[in-house]
Amino acid sequence: MSRSSALRYYVFSRLLLAPLMIWTITTLIFLLMRATPGDPIDVLLGPRAPETAKQDLRHTLGLDVPLWLQYLRYMGSLLQLDLGTSIATQGETVWQIIQAHFPATVELTVFSMTIAVLVGVGVGALAASKPNTGYDVGGRLFGIFTYAVPMYWFGMILQLIFSVQLGWFPLGARFPLSLSPPQGFTGLYVVDSLLSADFSALSVSLYYLALPSLTQGVLISGIFERMVRVNLKQTLKSDYVEAARARGIPERQIVVSHALKNALIPVITILGLTFASLLAGVVLTEVTFSWPGLGSRFYDAILKRDYPVVQGIMVFLSVIVAIASILIDILNAYIDPRIRY
Repeated sequence: MSRSSALRYYVFSRLLLAPLMIWTITTLIFLLMRATPGDPIDVLLGPRAPETAKQDLRHTLGLDVPLWLQYLRYMGSLLQLDLGTSIATQGETVWQIIQAHFPATVELTVFSMTIAVLVGVGVGALAASKPNTGYDVGGRLFGIFTYAVPMYWFGMILQLIFSVQLGWFPLGARFPLSLSPPQGFTGLYVVDSLLSADFSALSVSLYYLALPSLTQGVLISGIFERMVRVNLKQTLKSDYVEAARARGIPERQIVVSHALKNALIPVITILGLTFASLLAGVVLTEVTFSWPGLGSRFYDAILKRDYPVVQGIMVFLSVIVAIASILIDILNAYIDPRIRY
């Protein structure tokens, strides 16, 4: 089988498996939400509400029918791309919630990934280019630190230092309540500020974005640091690098122009998946910094037992991760011709 045929077969098989993965996740979330303690009716009406009122609301929301029937109804709605309507707000659809909160999550994720790549590649390249030195040991310690430290703890420590003690950054939120946020069609405050040439709003948006994106970016950077350090060390031992040294090319030029390019191939491979995982896993960051993104809304829906919102957000994020996984596999196959499927 030729390489192009093998790649087409692999992509086709992944496309067939993606719906199975999404269905599995959806089913697990559906069952887990109903297996956890707590009743959304008690959350809405309170535990002391009359039983007749509870039964009427349960019937209105379709929660009085058997579990298998609820599941079939929900899957039928999904096939029509209907993610449902929030139980807590009653009238707000899940698509409206995603449209309102997802831009904040995307903005935080983009800036966090930018910081993660810059810090991770920089620290990893410095550690690998100076083996068996303090830089190398520091790079290893940095990788262990970012892997071991919980995000919520690190975020609270940075808030105590830079927000409470020094007063350099705000404690939370995305934009001050006393000001009107940038108006635009993207919902991304930085982009909308640039498009409207509102540089005052741009500076405020970046100011509120700085600490949460720095917190998440530094912790995620350990992934790229470890990968760059290990791969760059191996690359610097290769024959073509030794040949470049023999020709008298400066070490810094060898590292930047020759070895680092090959060492970055694995980074490109995991970049898209890390970005998609960040979109799906920023709950701790958003809750810690009171960031009004999809993660905070997801956490709030779990507390309120808002079944449709939790399930709808999970389906939405699962689709993003599945698409990103397939695209990265295809891109990686074209970047690195050694890959065979």
